[in-house]
Amino acid sequence: MALIGLGVTGGIGAYKAVELARELQQRGHDVAAIMTRSAQQFVGEVTFEAITRRRVITDQFARGANSDIEHISLASSIGLLLVAPATANIIGKFANGIADDFLSSLYLATRAPVMMAPAMNTNMLEHDAVRRNMAALAARGVHFVEPGDGYLACGWIGKGRLAEPRTIAGAADRLLRGSGSLLGRLVIVTAGPTYEDIDAVRYIGNRSSGKMGYAVAAEAVRRGARVVLVSGPSSQPVPPGAELIRVRGAREMHGVVLQHAREADIVIMAAAVADYTPAERTSGKIEKAEGPLELTLVRTPDILADLGRMRNGAPVPVLIGFAAESGDPVRRGRDKLARKAVDVIVANDISRADSGFDSDLNEATLITPDSEETFPLGPKADLASRILDQAERLLQRTTHP
Repeated sequence: MALIGLGVTGGIGAYKAVELARELQQRGHDVAAIMTRSAQQFVGEVTFEAITRRRVITDQFARGANSDIEHISLASSIGLLLVAPATANIIGKFANGIADDFLSSLYLATRAPVMMAPAMNTNMLEHDAVRRNMAALAARGVHFVEPGDGYLACGWIGKGRLAEPRTIAGAADRLLRGSGSLLGRLVIVTAGPTYEDIDAVRYIGNRSSGKMGYAVAAEAVRRGARVVLVSGPSSQPVPPGAELIRVRGAREMHGVVLQHAREADIVIMAAAVADYTPAERTSGKIEKAEGPLELTLVRTPDILADLGRMRNGAPVPVLIGFAAESGDPVRRGRDKLARKAVDVIVANDISRADSGFDSDLNEATLITPDSEETFPLGPKADLASRILDQAERLLQRTTHP
């Protein structure tokens, strides 16, 4: 099947990683173990070498072992990076781009899917810093295997123990085998802002980071879909498995989306597309002068409305739009739902300081012609899952009326 990079970090659950390696092998996978220095305090590398029949990687700078820049070499050959146990320390490193050992460098270098099985004290697991780091990783498409409840090594009873090896191996196997409720489906997702150029230097833009759209794309990939991610300017990491098409302005995004939407099963418009663009773009830089500068703006193409018109009452593609509003987002979202002839509007209040643009969190209401469902403040990855649940229900109705 696949070569799995098994990252083992410093927790008492490290001994279970040996059994996990065996479980993965029994499912047909090859395993390359990467042990942090702390992990070696709990279990020896010889044990993993005996199980995996491979040299265990323990040192980023081992003599003679990294002449081919080993973390880059392994990064391109693994089908999955699986970290079990995943301590608060490695979760924090991954979330913040710290690469001070082989495992954290491998995470930044690989484009393979990443799965983590956290294991730590209950209070550590519930700490705001850890939760935010996990939310940030989930928004980038990292998959998590929930820890179990029970007796912990510290003597406490609660949530935080490493999930059973069979459970972790099963989750990894499902991810690698491409099983999922959207297998064989084409999902188009837009994300990020659009930049409308004024001259060679200046543009009109907005504060969208692309985090919501990238989280939706990552979740669609996880469900087995072929995902085309049409993104405006964004620094978000591309979800492994998604096909990225970068655009800059609203007109360019309009052309790309309508071209691909004709074959799509689902289109989710999470991008913050500019409503207006300069009527004319100056080829050079507009020089500063005394007095005001007059700028004429014209409307950009309405991508969501044009998708509704293109569909012309057909059940597919399922169309989902966003309404980032201030004041009364639900009322405005319902108006948008009717005007643009789409299936779902995701309405959220941009006036909140703790959610929306450039945040890992969001609170939103999913509006359909006959329902409204509000989801409380939580990670954008969770909201992405809810949105795709709704899209799947609508898609199911079209194939099984």
